[in-house]
Amino acid sequence: MACPACNHANPPNSKFCGGCGTALNESASRKEPLTDVAAPAAAAPQDAQRRQLTVMFCDLVGSTALANRLDPEEMRAVLRGFHSIVGAAVAPYAGHVAQLLGDGVLVYFGYPRAHEDDAGRAVRAALAVLPAVAALKASGVQAMQTRIGIATGLVVIGEIGQGTPAAEHSASGETPNLAARLQALAAPGEIVLSQTTRQLLEASFELHPLGPLAVKGFAAPVHAWRVTGERASASRFEAQHDHAPSVLIGRDSEVALLLDRWALARDGEAQVVVLSGEAGIGKSRIGQALRERLAGEPHATVVLQCSPYFSGSALYPVVQQLKLAAAITGSDTASQQRQKVAAMAAALAPEGMGALLRLMGLPDDGLTTEPAPLPQQEKARTLQALVELIAGVARQQPVLLWVEDAHWIDPTTQELIAKLVDRLRDARFLTLVTCRPEAMPELGKPAHLTHLTLNRLGQRQCAALIDAVTLGQQLPQEVQAQIIRKTDGVPLFVEELTKTVLQSGLLELSDAGYRLTGPLPDLAIPSTLQDSLMARLDRLSEAKDVAQAGAAIGREFSRSLLSAVLQTTAAIQLDKSLADLEGADLLIRRGEGPSATYAFKHPVVRDTANTTRPKTQRALRHGQIAAALE
Repeated sequence: MACPACNHANPPNSKFCGGCGTALNESASRKEPLTDVAAPAAAAPQDAQRRQLTVMFCDLVGSTALANRLDPEEMRAVLRGFHSIVGAAVAPYAGHVAQLLGDGVLVYFGYPRAHEDDAGRAVRAALAVLPAVAALKASGVQAMQTRIGIATGLVVIGEIGQGTPAAEHSASGETPNLAARLQALAAPGEIVLSQTTRQLLEASFELHPLGPLAVKGFAAPVHAWRVTGERASASRFEAQHDHAPSVLIGRDSEVALLLDRWALARDGEAQVVVLSGEAGIGKSRIGQALRERLAGEPHATVVLQCSPYFSGSALYPVVQQLKLAAAITGSDTASQQRQKVAAMAAALAPEGMGALLRLMGLPDDGLTTEPAPLPQQEKARTLQALVELIAGVARQQPVLLWVEDAHWIDPTTQELIAKLVDRLRDARFLTLVTCRPEAMPELGKPAHLTHLTLNRLGQRQCAALIDAVTLGQQLPQEVQAQIIRKTDGVPLFVEELTKTVLQSGLLELSDAGYRLTGPLPDLAIPSTLQDSLMARLDRLSEAKDVAQAGAAIGREFSRSLLSAVLQTTAAIQLDKSLADLEGADLLIRRGEGPSATYAFKHPVVRDTANTTRPKTQRALRHGQIAAALE
């Protein structure tokens, strides 16, 4: 049977073409012409996606022996409890329970929606699973344990078993298999990570290298790491750069402005600076540069690190900072914690001290004899106590309050910052707020507010940043040019792509610098950026398909060509999706109406959108583009 799409000869009664994957139906066997390029069905399901995924595999230890001891109904209750516990533990970190495999649970991080820190979310979820499972009880069993394996890598995810009762969404590739193998190597109560997962993690975790391990099904030894705990750090930036901070290029004027505002604040004119910019533009690095410049003079620094996991938890960043300031450790008893908090906030009145202790979940030991306050009264007392606490520090020495990642701030912490800004106008107090432009916190309109927006670096600044990453060793001109073109002035992208090139084996070091060992390919997106870029696309919902179609055309495309390719998309919906992409700062529009043209703001975003579809679907899309061009 000849394929109507590619004329490939197929055996009789074939369902799909062996050459291109086109469905061979009755009309194909009669060699009827195809009038629509979109008609052939891809061999991969239409909802299949290529994406980086972090996979967690949890296994209940000793389940076989337990099944031999328990009645089947009791064992069923144990497994249901285990599944429920794992599901509840991963939910706050957006883990997707993909499969319940008897005594095992398979969880995806990065699907159906990616986040820029999916590897970290998986480890935090795993750390939450261990004690939750240990608390699970069964008849005649003292305690239960689980072992967990986590791996990260490229997968194709979509529905398998389509049209059958067993149909499910599943990830294909070596990553799920590696997670399962690592789980088998873990001891009871342990979490074992793959090397790729470890590379994506912030330094806020305590990890122990297990060295190269022989893993069944993998030809080469696999480097693995055991998680021993989570470190406490003041900010996300410190966690990411625990050894040496990234270099700072092209930000002299921004740092000078912050130092100027600090000088005013130090003299008693409180200042507020909101530093905004897209992800990776260098907001946190500038904040860290300010701290480095102030290291030699007396002052106090208060860092409120907002978190995407706790944006709904009132005053979460404040509680974490109080724990750091009071030097509270995980081994401290409630009584010891209370003593440390009381010593830190000794100047507070009993009413304020009681509110502070209750905020931190500690007993107030009857500091007040009044009846329990109503929720609104408790909130007002807590905020007042925090304002008094920081005001007291400001009376002793200048204070830098750094609200980091304020796009994730919870409403109550935002209210606290607004109160501080309003009430400490004459204090030695500088508030630095770093955030992304799409989610800036409401701070009112104080007269002492400075708003600073970070722009991308120029080509010379990018070249200087590349030179800093390579420690002065010159890259081949064509390599440097491609890095600058792809990263488009975003410092984080420049650093990560340069590091990836240095580790890729494409270069060798000579006396004159680096040189290519072969032809220069199109540089792939670093795994360290995959989650962040995919997260930006996943947030777009329906506009994501339009972005993928535009990416298949190229970095630049016209609305008329895109409309011709997406024949099934209504004009109103197409325009809305394009507007959403423009509003998300992913596309730049030139012109108006049907004659408008669009360009991806970042080449790496375009590359991400273009490579998320399976190869078979991309081939079909290219056919549609060719037909539209003709």
